[in-house]
Amino acid sequence: MQPVYVILPVFNEGAVLGATIEQLLICQYTIVLVDDGSTEDILSLIKGLPVYYLRHRFNMGQGAAIQTGISFALRNGAETFVTFDADGQHDATDIGKMIKHLDQTKADIVFGSRFMSVTPSHISFLRKFVLQFARLLNYFFSGILLSDAHNGLRVFNRRAASSFNILENRMAHATEMLILVKKNKLRYEEFPVHISYTRYSKKKGQKLAQGFKVLQDIILYKLFK
Repeated sequence: MQPVYVILPVFNEGAVLGATIEQLLICQYTIVLVDDGSTEDILSLIKGLPVYYLRHRFNMGQGAAIQTGISFALRNGAETFVTFDADGQHDATDIGKMIKHLDQTKADIVFGSRFMSVTPSHISFLRKFVLQFARLLNYFFSGILLSDAHNGLRVFNRRAASSFNILENRMAHATEMLILVKKNKLRYEEFPVHISYTRYSKKKGQKLAQGFKVLQDIILYKLFK
């Protein structure tokens, strides 16, 4: 069985990083941790763990960290790729279900969605508004309307990974990935996933002002690409 490469972008997630890595290792996934210029000593936190460690000297943003991880996994011959947030909100057991769905539907990429779950997503009104705004923004620029605009849990195959050359270093990368999915005629699916809203993950979540920054970045991307 081919190893599953989980790309884990990290920026100062020391408080929850150990628990996030532990659940991935229990599932026997190959972890590619991309330290995006953390001021915390991330390397010492993972000392002795079977994890690939890559580091940006400066904080470049989640999009840049994901692209670094994808490029590394491609060079290592990966066939199955996963993006997974390091803040503890995702459930590693969802990955296997998404991979199965990827294979059964013969899709190139499966996007996780908190809004397709049978269990209600306990999300604040403001965050739901921001995500709905981002969802419509994605549709306007990419022509793809997902139920969840900025879910960091994605599973994709080598064809999709080879099609990604993410230039949007920060949060606009989620929209750029959809643009590339559409441009490269990749087959996509959505799949219900569980999100844990801890006090820590809520503090790290996107705010309305960040949504407008994403809009600005995508407009510039469309103008100058």
